[in-house]
Amino acid sequence: MNSVEKIELLGMNMLEMEDFAVSQGQPRFRGRQLHRWIYIKDTSSFYEMSDIPREIRQQFDDKAFISIPRVLKQRVSEDGTRKFLMEMNDKKRIETVLIPQSANLNGRYTLCVSSQVGCPFRCAFCATGQGVFQRNLSAHEIVGQLLGSRRELRRRLKNPQEPLITNVVFMGMGEPLLNLAQVVRSIQIMNDPRGIQLGQRHITISTCGEAHGILRLAEEDLQVTLAVSLHAADDQLRDELVPINKKYPLETLMAAIKTYVEKTGRRVTFEYIMLDEVNIGRKDAENMAKLVKPLLANVNLIPYNEVGGLLYRKPDPSRVKQFYNWLAALGLNVSIREEHGGDIEAACGQLAVKPN
Repeated sequence: MNSVEKIELLGMNMLEMEDFAVSQGQPRFRGRQLHRWIYIKDTSSFYEMSDIPREIRQQFDDKAFISIPRVLKQRVSEDGTRKFLMEMNDKKRIETVLIPQSANLNGRYTLCVSSQVGCPFRCAFCATGQGVFQRNLSAHEIVGQLLGSRRELRRRLKNPQEPLITNVVFMGMGEPLLNLAQVVRSIQIMNDPRGIQLGQRHITISTCGEAHGILRLAEEDLQVTLAVSLHAADDQLRDELVPINKKYPLETLMAAIKTYVEKTGRRVTFEYIMLDEVNIGRKDAENMAKLVKPLLANVNLIPYNEVGGLLYRKPDPSRVKQFYNWLAALGLNVSIREEHGGDIEAACGQLAVKPN
């Protein structure tokens, strides 16, 4: 049978897999077995499912497939961060990053997933935005990044601690809120206690300011963290750095965030890339305090990770500290993000794949 006619099982929940099993003339518990092999064992081959009789495995293989993305290349940073180049069924490629949460590289990891192939928003300082936007990822392709990454870890680490991946951030390639339905679906699958068992409060969705998407997210009744990529606290500079600001200027964006906070009761984090001589002056700090302080939000400062071909530069540590001190003195809850994976171009704003 042609694979185009087969059914994709990755991305189904347990009930849907049970229904698939029944459609093949099998009892419902066969669907539960499939669910366990896919979401707990990271298995993409029916022939590895040893508790299912061989003839049934063959039957399932004739009718369905499990397309965990293929890892084409892996780079490992000095700090233990791993960057995977992954390929989808249609040969489109994305990058996914695993970040160790401690110096114990057999311990727990945060996974940075992509939600699109490329990004349409073309932020001035970002490597992904300099490329070509190709398409949204489906829920199964997003979940597949977690399964594929975890499978690679299990292969390479000795006596890995379980669970390996305890946090997921939608901070890879693409704008998650432009692909909200598939992002939400992937979160529901990750959150299933009978499968991956990832708590919603261990998931962060990052947006560069898709105000309409923020309002839609507020209606989803999720307990995830929303991170907003601010990068400038006045419209003129933000128009230059984050072009979506021309569609949703700061007044519109902040109104959407205020609605989100009121609706969900969740605290928002503002991400702020620090660009030398661009957005880290005293006036920038004062403008940010006016915007952010009424929301009781967190501010996460990110010293710029330089991208080849772009003119922006990383500020000196003393300037980073000065900007931090200004914000703290103005009453903001502020922190400086520790860089991970800069030596393998896996840090914030450095992910990019050439179209194929």
